[in-house]
Amino acid sequence: MTKIRLVTWNINSVRARIDQVGQLMDDYSPHVICFQETKVQDHMFPANYFTERGYVHHAFAGQKSYNGVAIMSRIPLGKIGKHDWCGKGDARHIEATLPGGISLHNFYVPAGGDEPDAAVNDKFAHKLDFLDEMTDWSHDLPKDSKYILVGDLNIAPYESDVWSHKKLLKVVSHTPLECEKMLTLMAAHDWFDVMRHFVPEPERLYSWWSYRAKDWKAADKGRRLDHVWTSPALKAAMKSMAVLEAARGWVKPSDHAPVMVEFTL
Repeated sequence: MTKIRLVTWNINSVRARIDQVGQLMDDYSPHVICFQETKVQDHMFPANYFTERGYVHHAFAGQKSYNGVAIMSRIPLGKIGKHDWCGKGDARHIEATLPGGISLHNFYVPAGGDEPDAAVNDKFAHKLDFLDEMTDWSHDLPKDSKYILVGDLNIAPYESDVWSHKKLLKVVSHTPLECEKMLTLMAAHDWFDVMRHFVPEPERLYSWWSYRAKDWKAADKGRRLDHVWTSPALKAAMKSMAVLEAARGWVKPSDHAPVMVEFTL
């Protein structure tokens, strides 16, 4: 068996934080990196930077200034594709097949704006529709399939996924409606929550800390917006998980920390 290290990271502009990407490679040597919010059109993606460092297999979907997802890999990628969720033309999904027939899906779910009311906030309505489409898709996946779903899903579903359950109940990313939809989505394929497997509730588990805090670490007002899920058939393959919180303290950081999992092929 071969042990694979996979990282998912909302990089908040891959070009602006290319030095931090290099530090991730140097410190953790992941085999596969899934990025969200790359914020770059495909023809301007820094693919050569990755190739020179051994990440010779690429899959990315981008657009100008917003969104964007990518999979950079040192192991072969097959059957690369993407889906236009909600028909909006946003670069929010990329997929590729890993060795062993594992289908890897990298998502960037809409944040949803500030007002948790679909009637007055189109961004929140978009988020809810996106989750519904993901649920329908998940329901149709074969139960014996091998899928890994990663990304910034922009929802912290459990009380211990946020710094204050009571204070965030009306804040987009932790509203009861969003949490309910995420749990429905998870149930649609019986998705296995890898992060919560290794750090069970009610232990604190965050992956995002706002830029607004002067000292993010001392305040520790975090949320778990980033996720790693697998099909039931891959539960036993998952060997470890870590939120790489140190990266949130690097120079010019993303507001998200990378999440790393190890699994066997």
